[in-house]
Amino acid sequence: MLQASTIFALSSGSVPAGVAVVRLSGAGVRTALARLAGDVPPVREMVLRSIRDLDGQLIDRGLVVFFEGPRSFTGDDSAEFHLHGSRAAVAALLGALGALPGFRQAEAGEFTRRAFVNGKLDLTGAEALSDLIQAETEQQRKLALQNADGRQAKLYAEWRTRLLRGRALIEAELDFSDESDVPGSVSDRVWADMGALRLEMQRHLEGFRAAEIVRDGFRVVIMGAPNVGKSSLLNCLAGRDVAIVTDEPGTTRDVIEVALDLGGTKVVLMDTAGVREGPGAVEAIGIERARAAAALADLVLLLEEPGAPLPAPDAPAEVDTLKVGTKSDLASGWRHGNAFDVLISSRTGSGIDKLLASIAARAAAKTVTASETAVPTRQRHVDLISAAMGGIDEALGDGPLELRVEGLRVAGDRIGRISGVIGTEEVLGEIFSTFCIGK
Repeated sequence: MLQASTIFALSSGSVPAGVAVVRLSGAGVRTALARLAGDVPPVREMVLRSIRDLDGQLIDRGLVVFFEGPRSFTGDDSAEFHLHGSRAAVAALLGALGALPGFRQAEAGEFTRRAFVNGKLDLTGAEALSDLIQAETEQQRKLALQNADGRQAKLYAEWRTRLLRGRALIEAELDFSDESDVPGSVSDRVWADMGALRLEMQRHLEGFRAAEIVRDGFRVVIMGAPNVGKSSLLNCLAGRDVAIVTDEPGTTRDVIEVALDLGGTKVVLMDTAGVREGPGAVEAIGIERARAAAALADLVLLLEEPGAPLPAPDAPAEVDTLKVGTKSDLASGWRHGNAFDVLISSRTGSGIDKLLASIAARAAAKTVTASETAVPTRQRHVDLISAAMGGIDEALGDGPLELRVEGLRVAGDRIGRISGVIGTEEVLGEIFSTFCIGK
């Protein structure tokens, strides 16, 4: 399915660089190759060409490759120019392409959107490609590749097939209840399967938090009274000075975040304001933000300096907590060691490896589901699956059979929207706008 205009964009990132790749796709690709590279190269064969503008002036000498539709990423005729990554060369090539009739700069995610429109991939595959491009850790890369290979799409296609089959059988019973070849007991089997499917969906939704942690990070909040070493610990773990450290209480007034890669898992460390009684107005806001961050954390590091005048604040009861004794290089720290899960010194580095290992182990335990089974990776998936479960609940109710069949139709529609079998322009625009230009 050829699109109306031919799009182009720099796909290899910012220049200057050693090599720049300019991608184009659409009905005018052959024309562009003939005008700028002299001819259309053999399909899928990379060739060296002189690349010229429309006036015949040499832009650069580089490699050119042609992908004939539908055997291309987008499904349309596509091509790539590989040239030296100078700003001037890239700007000259983009200018020459833009001067061709029917050519325009690609919008964010437009190449992938064309691939979706042409049936080269579904929405979960497109979202997985976006995740792969943005992957910072090994777990993020693996999760994105698993979904790009169709793990999610296969599961949702199976669910939709079961819903459509169940709906068809019930409608057949409605339409042909007086026919001998449509047994009335078929509905019992359908409702049993729909009940089992709803349970599968519920278990599937339980894996969303694991995928969310892989994508967005395992949130670790550093909490404690003023001057117990919270900011020092953050700087130590980050390997640089990201927080101000002074002897004055209340230096930290806001939540400061640093992302780490621990064992392939993204971990987001958050330094917070010291919690104490009788703070000033600004410090009180910081303390409130500290408590709010702790309530949403996956893990709280509750810091306390043994023998310090202020006790450690209470961490949220429902959040996993590690009690950390600080300043172990001081004699007082070791005398109270049994009160803590780990003793550390940000000054000497003592205990830091043990602390990191404890954080990494807890993060890995929370993300194991995402690596073992298909899990929803977007809030969009969660919302649509929840709506599908609501449709199944209607179908399993005691209402008229016609309304129960409508519940199955709603459920199948919502599952179809996840992969894009059924979709709206608003949803497509939201998804593909998150891509970078040139993808």
